[in-house]
Amino acid sequence: VGSLISENMGQKPDSDIIVVNNLAKTYPGDVKAVRGVTFSVRRGEFFGFLGPNGAGKTTTINMLVNLVGKTAGDIRIDGLKLEDNLDEIYKRVGFAMQEVGLDEVATAREMLQLHGKLYHMSNLKIAERVKMLLKLVELEKVADRFTSTYSGGMRRRFDLALSLMHEPKIVFLDEPTQGLDPHARQLIWGHLRKLNGEGMTIFLTTHFMEEAEALCNRLAIMDKGKIVETGSPKELIAKYSAKNLEEVFLQTTGHNLGEEEVNLNAADPFVRARS
Repeated sequence: VGSLISENMGQKPDSDIIVVNNLAKTYPGDVKAVRGVTFSVRRGEFFGFLGPNGAGKTTTINMLVNLVGKTAGDIRIDGLKLEDNLDEIYKRVGFAMQEVGLDEVATAREMLQLHGKLYHMSNLKIAERVKMLLKLVELEKVADRFTSTYSGGMRRRFDLALSLMHEPKIVFLDEPTQGLDPHARQLIWGHLRKLNGEGMTIFLTTHFMEEAEALCNRLAIMDKGKIVETGSPKELIAKYSAKNLEEVFLQTTGHNLGEEEVNLNAADPFVRARS
């Protein structure tokens, strides 16, 4: 997968590729989804946002890729200020959303080819990338079948391949294994470890403690729109004298994932989509 990280070569390995300062999002009705978060992600790092549903993880990641406009704060991606360099930043990031949306009457090969053309890649480059990515996510045998025939795990793996088509420096993954069975989850984990091992910076949001502990070099625990703790899984477990991240989460937020409740103050979905 060397071509995936060709653009990363020559960069200082410990430099920050994502820098966020005082980032906030308030929806109409004074619904504060994100409350002034500050953090950074190192180049080549596997960084995770851990927290319950409704913590503000998805809103934060959507602001980082400009799918949701920020209310306040500063975002810099690979040294570039987000709002001033959108076209250049879009070339450098890939994004796999929480909900996988695929063309049901297109094949995986066709969708990858279209994605390459949208990024103005040459036909030769597209062919090379399609072949490599289908092999990476183990979908070579079904590449010419309609995506409507794919299982949930296959769809997730293909969505990952789409996010990598244009050789981004950073890939953002929002709950990439939600709803998958243990076997499919392990397959996704294997692909992500391989990509990160090759130098890809990965930004992951998840509410699975096991996933965060297994994959992330460093993570931030988010709750009610704020970052309440940061560090590596081992550092946090040691700091709180905990057996695992579940206990760390309990101590830093005051509740566990099994106690999640409906957020009556959440933004209306129609309002959120237009904000």
